[in-house]
Amino acid sequence: MSAWLPTAPCTPGACVEASRRAAAVPRAVLRLTAVAALLLAGIAVVCVPSGLRHRLPAALVRRWCRWVVRAAGVRVRVTGAAASEGGLLLVAPHVSWLDIPLLAAVRPARMLAKSEVRRWPVAGAPAARAGVLFIERDRLRALPATVDAVARALRAGAAVAVFPEGSTWCGRARGPFRRAVFQAALDAGAPVQPVRIRYRSGEGEVSTTPAFVGPDTLLASVWRVVSARGLTAEVDVCPAVPPGRHGDRRSLAEAAEQAVHSGVHDGVPGRGRSGVHGRCGEAPSKSMCAL
Repeated sequence: MSAWLPTAPCTPGACVEASRRAAAVPRAVLRLTAVAALLLAGIAVVCVPSGLRHRLPAALVRRWCRWVVRAAGVRVRVTGAAASEGGLLLVAPHVSWLDIPLLAAVRPARMLAKSEVRRWPVAGAPAARAGVLFIERDRLRALPATVDAVARALRAGAAVAVFPEGSTWCGRARGPFRRAVFQAALDAGAPVQPVRIRYRSGEGEVSTTPAFVGPDTLLASVWRVVSARGLTAEVDVCPAVPPGRHGDRRSLAEAAEQAVHSGVHDGVPGRGRSGVHGRCGEAPSKSMCAL
C-alpha cells in the first residue's frame, strides 16, 4: 500500500459492536436472499442496451436503492433533497457498503471507485457499464487525470458521488476530507452537496454494526447487518455549497466536512478534525475513493 493513501484506525474487533437485538436466523437468511435478488435485478438492468437503461426514471432508481437497504432490514430516513439535474458533486462520510445505495437514493450518480473493482468477476463489468469512474489508488501520478475525469462528468451535467475521507470509519470515529476531488467541482463550476449518513440502533444510539472497516470481509459485514434488528440509516442532505462560494479546494473541503460532521451547513470553514474513539487500532483502508 502506498504511503500517501489514507487509512482509518478502525478495526472490527476494536470498533464494531454486534447488535443488541438479533434477528432470527431464518429472517436474516430471507433478508440476505432479498438483497441478492435486488442486486441481481440491478445487474440485469445495467446489462441492457444503454438506450433503454437511460430511459429509466431517476425516481425508480432512487426507490430501488432504498429497497436494497430496506431488504437488509435497515429503516431509511431521508431529510432534505438534492437538485434533480445538472452537475453535482455528492460527498459523504464513509462507514458502510450501505452508504453507496443510500447516496444513490438521494440522487443517482456516477460513483468514484478503486480500479480493482473493474476486475471483480461479477461486479466489475456492470460497474463499468453503469458509468463508474475508476481511480488507480496506488499511482499518485494518476490523480490529476482522475480529477479531470470527474470535472468532465460534472460539466456534462452528471452527479458524481465521492467519499472524501478516503477510507471507511466505524461511524463514531471519523477522518478529514481529502481535498483533491473538490478541485474537480471548482474546475467544473459545479455545486457540492454534503450528505450526512449516520446509523442508529433501536435504542437511538449511534451504531457501528453496519461498519465495514479494516480486515473485515464484505460477507461478514453484510451478515452482521441482516442479522440485526432495529437499525436505522439517517440521511441528511445538507444545503449545497454553490460554485464561487469558496475560491480554493482547501476551504471548499473544510466547508463540506464541517457540514457533515458538525451540523453547521456551509458555515465559516474551519480546520477539519478527525476523531478516534479509544479502542480503535491500526488497520488498512477499504475505501472506494482515496482522493
